[in-house]
Amino acid sequence: MTCMDDSTRSRYDVVVVGGGHNGLTAAAYAARAGRSVLLLERADHVGGAAVSARPFAGVDARLSRYSYLVSLLPRRIVEELGLPITLKRRRWASYTPVGDGGLLVDTQDDAATRASFRRLTGSDADFEAWGRFYATTAEVARLLAPTLTEPLLPRATVRDLVVGGAGEAAWRTLFEEPLGEVLRATFADDVVRGVAATDGLIGTFADVDEPALRQNRCFLYHVIGNGTGDWDVPVGGMGAVSGALHDAAVAAGARIVTSAIVTAVDPGPSGVEVTWSDAAGRTRGVTAGHVLAGCAPAELERLLGVDAPASGPEGAQLKVNMLLTRLPRLRDGVDPVAAFSGTLHVNESLTQLQAAHAQAAAGRIPDLPPSEIYCHTLTDRTILGPSLAPTEAQTITLFGLHMPARLFRADPDGAREQALRATLASLNTVLAEPIEDFLALDADGAPCLEARTPVDLEGDVGLPGGHIFHRDLSWPFAESDDDAGRWGVETSHPRVLLAGAGARRGGGVSGIPGRAAAMAVLAG
Repeated sequence: MTCMDDSTRSRYDVVVVGGGHNGLTAAAYAARAGRSVLLLERADHVGGAAVSARPFAGVDARLSRYSYLVSLLPRRIVEELGLPITLKRRRWASYTPVGDGGLLVDTQDDAATRASFRRLTGSDADFEAWGRFYATTAEVARLLAPTLTEPLLPRATVRDLVVGGAGEAAWRTLFEEPLGEVLRATFADDVVRGVAATDGLIGTFADVDEPALRQNRCFLYHVIGNGTGDWDVPVGGMGAVSGALHDAAVAAGARIVTSAIVTAVDPGPSGVEVTWSDAAGRTRGVTAGHVLAGCAPAELERLLGVDAPASGPEGAQLKVNMLLTRLPRLRDGVDPVAAFSGTLHVNESLTQLQAAHAQAAAGRIPDLPPSEIYCHTLTDRTILGPSLAPTEAQTITLFGLHMPARLFRADPDGAREQALRATLASLNTVLAEPIEDFLALDADGAPCLEARTPVDLEGDVGLPGGHIFHRDLSWPFAESDDDAGRWGVETSHPRVLLAGAGARRGGGVSGIPGRAAAMAVLAG
């Protein structure tokens, strides 16, 4: 998935800056419409954060190194681009260990889920409230998902859509009232509240009661994907998704150049001058009819020569990849396959989430870091090589919450080690066997474990502040009359458009901003 630059062409209809999954999506759509397309990627491969890699020396396991599940990628994009990808549904939505018990949400067995709620909470009340709450989010998802691949609707129109289909309370609870207030009014149990709250905190460093409602916006995007909100496993790993998009772009005629470090974007009345440094260190340049920026908005502003603000985006997660010789047992004896197949919530009651946020906001790594875990190989073992596939080996992805970049700036290596120790210790509080006892060893005898902080992500894949959404998420509708009917990708320069996660309706592995940027060009 690499290409050296041997082109002598001096002008392209479209130049895409950044070869993440959104940049590839934009390139594929523009090229399929007959536009000449050049995509420039700074790394020696495409895919951005949606890649598979073998991070452990001599170990044939292809992990989804950064992003790892798919929800927001519309079926419309898969069908329009003819992407040969397979997404598998997970039977168990989640398991949350609590003392010597836990809460297991089984999507195929309501009776078992009800019984689990009853054992945890002492009654059926929260189970019934859970059903009502997620029936509401499902209806909102059904209504909103089709709008994500169309021009922006005005806020009032979206409100009417939601109220007309799901009721006034649905609009109020998802779009107007802080998530924390909603969850306290909906559920009596602190653990149940926390399980629901986590969807508002993935990659978003926010208090659940924050008046600005960043947590609500994050929650909304986590429950509306494809009209269902289901988070699916990409067969072959996340690299299979980016690989399919790469192939679609190339097949349509897009030219992809890797090891191309873009240094300037200079808009003019008749085109945009794009300057980059190639693999040999030579300065190259080309004129574009339009530039589609798959990079973060902060990076685009730097390329445009705009002075950076005093404070920029801030990511807030610790990503840990592991390869285990087998799954550890849990304290309450639940089947590890059920516990690890969905999302395993670790120390994520609402009280625990709020305590961790307060400690991180005060500049401390949380004493008991909350985290979410899932095991790709319980659903898809194709990512394991022939020597591992027949064994009990399993890949583990841990996503730690409330780990803002500010905690790692002064001492990146030391703080990473401290955060990792605290996170593994937190995980071990819910296991019957320490996770360290089951780490596989690589060819050098080192444990198969990799931890990446926001500062690491900033360096690895160019995410400003390590922010996985490029910046805070925005509502999926036009918030001003001027934006209604547009695509949510526009900048102050008519020929320069956002095509990455920082666009409106960006975030997650979706391809939505990439497609929107291409549609904006094609409609012009």
